[in-house]
Amino acid sequence: MSHDKYLFDFPGLHNTLKSEESKLISDVPNPKIVIAGSGMSTGGRVVHHERHYLPDPNNTLLLTGYQVVGSPGRLIQEGVKTVHITGEDVIVRAHVVTILGYSGHKDSDGLLSFVEDMQDSVKKIFVVMGEPKSAMFLVQKLRDNLGLEACAPELGTSVTLNC
Repeated sequence: MSHDKYLFDFPGLHNTLKSEESKLISDVPNPKIVIAGSGMSTGGRVVHHERHYLPDPNNTLLLTGYQVVGSPGRLIQEGVKTVHITGEDVIVRAHVVTILGYSGHKDSDGLLSFVEDMQDSVKKIFVVMGEPKSAMFLVQKLRDNLGLEACAPELGTSVTLNC
């Protein structure tokens, strides 16, 4: 039996699945460990926790998901001393830790396999996630391995789809 599903099942950990529960975290004295998944610290409950707990050097922010370049999460990950969150500048004194290897989607080979299963009905593929170098690598794999038209459009590019 795999014990992986119990990774976050240990004494002292309190899951806050509802917004009301999350708000009660402020009633518990520091230190705190805030676990931030994907989302790049751009929205959701984690931004409020970051705003409240990043200034305290006794707290830890644990980043477990990909942080896109230029996002608040990436800036925090890169060690900025101040980050703009929910309309205000927040001093970053908390310990910041990144755990690599967690993702909300398949890796390059998994995505290639996913597309391969439907390649007869696909006309063109737009790769819009990941670092530019990784996106272009996936584009090239789609072209070379599956013979499909693929591209990684630059930020702000518009495309008209003819259905």
